[in-house]
Amino acid sequence: MADTTTLTPELPWRSAASIPVRPVKPTPTSRNVVTPRIPLALPHPSVPGGRFRPSAFVGEAVPFTVTAFREGHDLIGVHVRLFSPSGDESLHRLSPLNDGFDRWSALVVPLEQGVWRFRFESYADDFATWEHAADLKIAAGVDVAVMREMGAQLFDRARGEKKRPGSDKDVLYDAARALRDPDTHDDVALDIVRDPAIAALFHARPLMGLVSVGRDAELLVERTRAGVGSWYEFFPRSEGATRAEDGSVVSGTFRTAAERLPAVAAMGFDVLYLPPIHPIGQTNRKGPNNTLVTQPGDPGSPWAIGGAAGGHDSVHPDLGTLDDFRAFVAAARENDIEVALDLALQASPDHPWVTEHPEWFTTLPDGSIAFAENPPKKYQDIYPVNFDNDPDGIRAEVLRIVRHWIAQGVKIFRVDNPHTKPLQFWEWLIATVSAEEPDAVFLAEAFTRPAPLQGLAMAGFQQSYTYFTWRNTKEELEEFLSGLAHETDDFLRPNLFVNTPDILTEYLQFGGRPAYKIRAAIAATAAPTYGVYAGYELYENVARPGAEENIDNEKFEYKFRDWAGAEAAGDSLAPYLRMLNEARRAHPALGQLRDLSVHWSDDDAILVYSKHLDAALSPTGESDTIIVIANVDPHSTRESTVHLDTTVWGVEPGTSYDVEDLVTGQVWTWADHNFVRLDAFTEPVHILHVKENR
Repeated sequence: MADTTTLTPELPWRSAASIPVRPVKPTPTSRNVVTPRIPLALPHPSVPGGRFRPSAFVGEAVPFTVTAFREGHDLIGVHVRLFSPSGDESLHRLSPLNDGFDRWSALVVPLEQGVWRFRFESYADDFATWEHAADLKIAAGVDVAVMREMGAQLFDRARGEKKRPGSDKDVLYDAARALRDPDTHDDVALDIVRDPAIAALFHARPLMGLVSVGRDAELLVERTRAGVGSWYEFFPRSEGATRAEDGSVVSGTFRTAAERLPAVAAMGFDVLYLPPIHPIGQTNRKGPNNTLVTQPGDPGSPWAIGGAAGGHDSVHPDLGTLDDFRAFVAAARENDIEVALDLALQASPDHPWVTEHPEWFTTLPDGSIAFAENPPKKYQDIYPVNFDNDPDGIRAEVLRIVRHWIAQGVKIFRVDNPHTKPLQFWEWLIATVSAEEPDAVFLAEAFTRPAPLQGLAMAGFQQSYTYFTWRNTKEELEEFLSGLAHETDDFLRPNLFVNTPDILTEYLQFGGRPAYKIRAAIAATAAPTYGVYAGYELYENVARPGAEENIDNEKFEYKFRDWAGAEAAGDSLAPYLRMLNEARRAHPALGQLRDLSVHWSDDDAILVYSKHLDAALSPTGESDTIIVIANVDPHSTRESTVHLDTTVWGVEPGTSYDVEDLVTGQVWTWADHNFVRLDAFTEPVHILHVKENR
């Protein structure tokens, strides 16, 4: 599906809480007082520390939340004032969360790319305060005359507002006159207090006193592809590779790899990630299974970048020419696929950088250049870049390389090991590139500690790999997915890759085919961006002894796979992946990150969560709710009762509703407590669409 999200609609937002824009006159404070009259604190979206901008993507339902309170018992209101990049101003009323912490929140969907400004404003809600007091007192026969006159005066004040519609003024005039009329019975006066039409009138245009204004803040809204996408990774040299009778291999090319694009598109993937496509060094070239001994024809690791044919701005001669690459990018685009390119800032010993800029590397006391290590792993075929020796020169060269590939039609970069490079470098590079090309997307391959992983996201990376591959139990997944959706959501966008050339977890090694379904289903539904490395659909689960990666790893050799034959034989996960991606396109709730709610089951292997998007926030104009129930034990059949908080999608507890399983097409009538039986060896996951309320 093509990414057309840079188009600006008639209104640059969607919201269920929009109210007419009105100027504010904040309550004056003394010069030395910084706290507003009605305090506003802990605003979100925000990034810890306040140094970096929070981010969102076009079409994302963003929760604007703030803590607001005042002294005593009088009631308050809160709204957020938004300014779109093109200058449109809008006002959105927040609702109290009633969580005991004075938190207020509203969901707004920004539909325009760029930097938005926002600020929270709080005020004394004079109508709500009177309504609450009058309801109690008139019903109890206490201070009735006073409460009736206070209401009449309040209605008179509202009628005096110049921009209030005439129809509102007519209603308020009649209500004020009735409250003052001694012939109006107190029961009728109480009906006026409780009149929902009058309450709605003041909800849309509240009477505001003691207006307090928070500080201006910014929200960076990036294109939808920065937050939503189905990624597929393959090595172009394997696609179309042929083996001769003597055992030698002729590499696949960009032209032969292009023949695989329709199949990738048919599975529903819209981003194709290519490992490095550059010349590969000969010195210390790695052989099969990461051995130090190579044979003629061994292709080496694509991450050992650079050789006689060039460096990071060149393509491997075996793959074709730069013109061939541009043709490949164009062919992908014709299949509604965007190409993502690997950005690995390292060099083989044969890279032109080594002779032209030896200062860019670390020289050891014996005069040799230090190769890369990640103990106990050693990468003798790679020199890491030392960013401290010539930072200006390195910055200029990397920026040149990124600009070069953008000129070839690439706007997405998967960055290799960014946590081994200075954070300030990434902050500078991404800001510089984004200023020139706002559609640029950088994915951080940051399998590292939480602080550097989150730091990279704060510094500008639009997406990040996460610990998802190692979170497999119900308890682990509940905590992990909730954290992604509600703790780091203002700045970190997860890309839930189920496997990589380097990662074949024990869960996949020993979980059999059910494990592959389970992990794909959770990745595709829990986050709006996920990824699959080629071979996953063929259940490739044999690991190199003592390692967490596939044996005969494609990083070091060509792979020959019969995609069509496996699918024709019913021996491929491709149809399941196709179903998942079709569901993602059909259900806007699955295109969100922050709408995830964890529910409960009686079984310690049954994971339950829902994704819900209100109609006012949905691009279809209809609400969308998905319930995912996964048996995360790939070795058993599990039976359990699941307990759902149906109020998440607006259904009162005990009310029945219909659900359709998007996996099997079955339809059931459910409520808030439901029995499930999930057989890992048939269908271990329910993906249920809430169809209707009864």
